[in-house]
Amino acid sequence: MRSLLFVPADGGTKLDKAMASGADAVIIDLEDSITPERKANARAACLEFLKATAPKTGRPKLLVRINGLDTGMTDADLDAIVAGKPDAVVFPKAEGGSTVVHLDAKLTAREAIAGLPEGSIKVLAQAVESAAGLFAAGTYRDASKRLIGMTWGPEDLSAELGAEANRDEHGLLTEPYRLARNICLYGAAAAKLPAIETVYVDFRNTEGLRRDTTEARRDGFVGRLAIHPAQVAVINEVFTPTAEQIEKAKAVVAAFAAKPGAGAVGVDGKMLDRPHLVRAQNLLARTGN
Repeated sequence: MRSLLFVPADGGTKLDKAMASGADAVIIDLEDSITPERKANARAACLEFLKATAPKTGRPKLLVRINGLDTGMTDADLDAIVAGKPDAVVFPKAEGGSTVVHLDAKLTAREAIAGLPEGSIKVLAQAVESAAGLFAAGTYRDASKRLIGMTWGPEDLSAELGAEANRDEHGLLTEPYRLARNICLYGAAAAKLPAIETVYVDFRNTEGLRRDTTEARRDGFVGRLAIHPAQVAVINEVFTPTAEQIEKAKAVVAAFAAKPGAGAVGVDGKMLDRPHLVRAQNLLARTGN
């Protein structure tokens, strides 16, 4: 998933616009964008939308961001939405593999009640949204077969730290949040999961989004959360390998295949070793080549 677009569960026509945005996934939000007095109605709206939309073919992935375990609202969220058969839930303020195990058990019970195969609803963990989550980011490996990725969030983290801002006057992350971003990236690699970059809140700043997303791709992220449909096209473009990149990756794979057992090969005048082969294989796997 290159682009994952948030939309409030009670957003009405915004839900339809999100589905038509070109996003690879739509995240129906029951958490931050829904005030407490709107939660019950938002759950009902979410279920109605899922039942109407999930059976359709050719649609984006449908994810639901539930409320975190510390809110006391997780059970009510799951009770309401599991029957709608979302593809996954987004798990906010996850704090390590043990919390995913906890959520897995809740999902398993509700899948059984709804007559769904166990494990059919996956989990995308918002793994670094708190200080505790940062220190637990290396504990997700083998926590659950439901896990499909890890992401992070500077907004909740900066609120916890009491920070004035998480980006500087140039729109760049300040040091505490670059650390959190990097730890999420390493945690995902340790768990052998895709890393998904966080939102870029200045949604009218297209060039800033492009620069920030290009850096994310360079560093190893494979997708990005979005908060506005206008961001989707840029995110998709940046995370879609070009024909040139695909051909170069194929050339690397072919060079190693031509010399079985070689530790390094020459490609376009450069000596490449096994890590280059792995990167090329990963790129081709993401593109179905």
